[in-house]
Amino acid sequence: MARLTVRLIPRASRDEVGDFDAETSTLRVRVTAPPVDGRANEALVRLLARHLGVPRGAVRIVGGATARTKVVEIEGIEAAELAARLSRADRG
Repeated sequence: MARLTVRLIPRASRDEVGDFDAETSTLRVRVTAPPVDGRANEALVRLLARHLGVPRGAVRIVGGATARTKVVEIEGIEAAELAARLSRADRG
């Protein structure tokens, strides 16, 4: 299981996974959903699951549910694999 710190920007013009800082394990993510009734969190989980190629149920917000900076757990992959998938996605 891997953990990742995510800086979430709600109400963006488009859904997008931004830059990953490997040193701090922080990923910038933009979603079009507003931060109301958990919609931005749901959009984050869907987007990360699709981006990382894991089932939606494998992505879980474990910290910062009401904050912009969140801690996300991804089951089924380890930290090194997570970093590799994020850097691979950035390149292609």
